[in-house]
Amino acid sequence: MVLIWAPSFGAFFSCLHSCSSTNGGHFLAARACGVRVLEFFLGMPCRFNVHHVSKRIGTKFGVTPLLLGGYAEICGMDPTEVDCAPQVLAAIHRHGTVRVDLLAQELDLKVSDVEEACSLLYGWGSIVPSDEASDHDADDEVSSRDFPLAFAAAARDAQGNTIYDGRSFDRSSATKVGEPWDPPMDDRAFFELERSHTYVGKGFWKRAFMLVAGIAVNILTGFLLVIAVYSVLGVLMPIDANVLGEIVADSPAEAAGLKQGDCVIAVNGERVDSWLELLDAFDAADHEGEVELDLWRPNNVDMAFDHLPIDDSFDSGSWAHENGTFLTVGVSFDDDGLLGISAPTQVVRLNPLQSCQIAIDNIVATAQSVGSLLNPRHTMEVLDNSTSVVGISVMSAQAAAEGPATFLNLAALISFSLGFMNLLPIPPLDGGRFVIEVFQKISRKVVTMRALNYLSAAGMILFIGFFLFMANQDIQRIISGAGFGG
Repeated sequence: MVLIWAPSFGAFFSCLHSCSSTNGGHFLAARACGVRVLEFFLGMPCRFNVHHVSKRIGTKFGVTPLLLGGYAEICGMDPTEVDCAPQVLAAIHRHGTVRVDLLAQELDLKVSDVEEACSLLYGWGSIVPSDEASDHDADDEVSSRDFPLAFAAAARDAQGNTIYDGRSFDRSSATKVGEPWDPPMDDRAFFELERSHTYVGKGFWKRAFMLVAGIAVNILTGFLLVIAVYSVLGVLMPIDANVLGEIVADSPAEAAGLKQGDCVIAVNGERVDSWLELLDAFDAADHEGEVELDLWRPNNVDMAFDHLPIDDSFDSGSWAHENGTFLTVGVSFDDDGLLGISAPTQVVRLNPLQSCQIAIDNIVATAQSVGSLLNPRHTMEVLDNSTSVVGISVMSAQAAAEGPATFLNLAALISFSLGFMNLLPIPPLDGGRFVIEVFQKISRKVVTMRALNYLSAAGMILFIGFFLFMANQDIQRIISGAGFGG
């Protein structure tokens, strides 16, 4: 089993679909749990993008030029707590639009504290930056020139819902962005209402659901792709018939004039009726000499699979003579003891149950491979059989050349691999975040954003090391001609 670790230009479609499946799962799960989602993009964050803002849920959907994955901006993934956030939230809505420095004066707070609260609330979709203070000379107390100088209240209905809350949002009674609005509750209650629409405002089980949903969608996508390949498109399967399949270019078989569809009647005078009998006859022959093949060559390849009782007793007026030719050909083995012929194949479509079993087998194999990474005795073995950005480019090109079935099979493998890779208990992966959620649930302690950043940085260093190791390995495979797979 080969694990697919990283996207590349040559395989961007496969990886893009897998990454978008992951983030699509997060998006759907978040919406199902009543959590706001500000953005959903195909491609990594980039200043230049094409997007559309949903009029129903306010989410910005778009595409960026960096088609190496995707992301969903779910509100409240940052566990930071800001003490003055309730006051700031209520004050901004009462003003409608207000400068940060003036708000700090009004609330008798430091500008930096107000900025921190605004940053949190902006990430919740509760407020939006305003350009009202663009001509204002910022005070030295303003900590960052890049930070907005003013913020505006989000559009609210009578219950305090925003457009990000979807069907709960009553447009008929809603204010406009930046319009003053008096919360019909105290500051703390208003803040908790906002918090209830975020990731951190949900209980353990809903947060866990949002984390594993991306993984589940990845696996489901791969599962459906496998069924589509094996039950709809079909796959090439070898046929146990005494008929020649593809003839290798520049091989002894090609030099002797053998053609695809030739029906081999006998090898060195010994009759053969199947591909297995044909291979046994070749094994029994002297691989350093010449082998004599008695053939029936049909007028077209399809006739070779009609399973006619072809033998030497057919006279010149027989069906076999009229629709083909009998001939004897001598073929010499090459230095490797090969003739350059392959088994005949046909497209086979399995029933859905058989396809499901194959999909399940692939899921189990991928899970075992990924799980072996956690066993120090097998880590290097798994890495040796894995590929990175370089290898997947080559594999994608090969798969695309072989047809849609092979390409979609590779896409399924990528989905399975990314799904289970995300399940590893290493930040910043979803599995690592899930472990943190379990820790918080058991210990009843909140892991700070600073600690999360340190853990994520350590995880990224680990994966960068994996990537460099496998990239070097892939380059060596290309140089040596060893190829990819396993």
